[in-house]
Amino acid sequence: MYDKLDFIEGKYEELSLKVSDPEIIANQPVWQKYAKDMGEMEPIVHKYKEYKKVKDSLADTKEMLGESGLDEELREIAKMELSELESKMEELTQELRILLLPKDPNDDKNVILEIRAGTGGDEAALFGGDLLRMYMRYAERRGWKVDMMDMNETGIGGVKEAVILIKGRGAYSRLKYESGVHRVQRVPETESSGRIHTSAATVAVLPEIDDVEVDLNPNDVRVDVYRASGNGGQCVNTTDSAVRLTHEPTGLVVTCQDEKSQLKNKEKAFKVLRARLYDLKLQEQNKEISEQRKNQVGSGDRSERIRTYNFPQGRISDHRIGLTLYKLDAFLDGDLDEVIDGLITSDQAEKMKNF
Repeated sequence: MYDKLDFIEGKYEELSLKVSDPEIIANQPVWQKYAKDMGEMEPIVHKYKEYKKVKDSLADTKEMLGESGLDEELREIAKMELSELESKMEELTQELRILLLPKDPNDDKNVILEIRAGTGGDEAALFGGDLLRMYMRYAERRGWKVDMMDMNETGIGGVKEAVILIKGRGAYSRLKYESGVHRVQRVPETESSGRIHTSAATVAVLPEIDDVEVDLNPNDVRVDVYRASGNGGQCVNTTDSAVRLTHEPTGLVVTCQDEKSQLKNKEKAFKVLRARLYDLKLQEQNKEISEQRKNQVGSGDRSERIRTYNFPQGRISDHRIGLTLYKLDAFLDGDLDEVIDGLITSDQAEKMKNF
């Protein structure tokens, strides 16, 4: 591990000289690449320098304790310092291991988040609306921007299907753990007997994909245009601005009607289609290691029930890490960090086993 850290530190110093070179500064694409590489290495290099500083202090303290004739009071102080430094060394070693874990290449990307009501009829659609608001509030708390791409609402305020684009640094790195089946247990407003109903919604989290990352032949896509509609089929647009894309090789269908411009809807729809094709490609690549992925927090298995929202008890339970919190209202208001941090820690621990 330390050979790798020495190599990264040397590479970082080498790049720091290059980005100061006037010839390289003049070549902006090369300069930007070097600057990006430095930015990725910087947290590791800073942490390694801190580790080496503590290691030197630890060696000095041990040397002091080995000296004969050391004042007893100083010896006790040195022993306390030695214990603190050893604890700090262990902490820094663990942090360095985590920093050296292979990085998900999609972590810095924006997110296309899709919500679909599942079993449960109107109640499932109402829960879909709750989830949509929850993720939009979470994005707001993180300072991310949300762009509505498509939404199919019910007449009572529910959401049968919604697709949003979340733009912000690290959006995918935190939201990727939300893929799966979300289950809700509550008494519907229409339930006179007070019986608790169980319904569900599915969340899919996809990284926003650049054109070059997916081989998408326009000839494979059928484009249909139609008039956008609102609740209950009420027409909200007198022109054919809504767009439906059908990717004929896979049968994937994407619709977008949020914008008044047909061109903008088409651009958004292709963005979603590329993300879904990329997700399909990843799923195919991971078939061979599916058994291994079943044990990983970030598997993204859509069929997996990942979380239960119990309204009578005010409880959220994440089944992957066995975490239960009694703060349902705050959670639905976008206070997700405690659960997401737990999922990240669990994922890192799983990866550390193979480090």
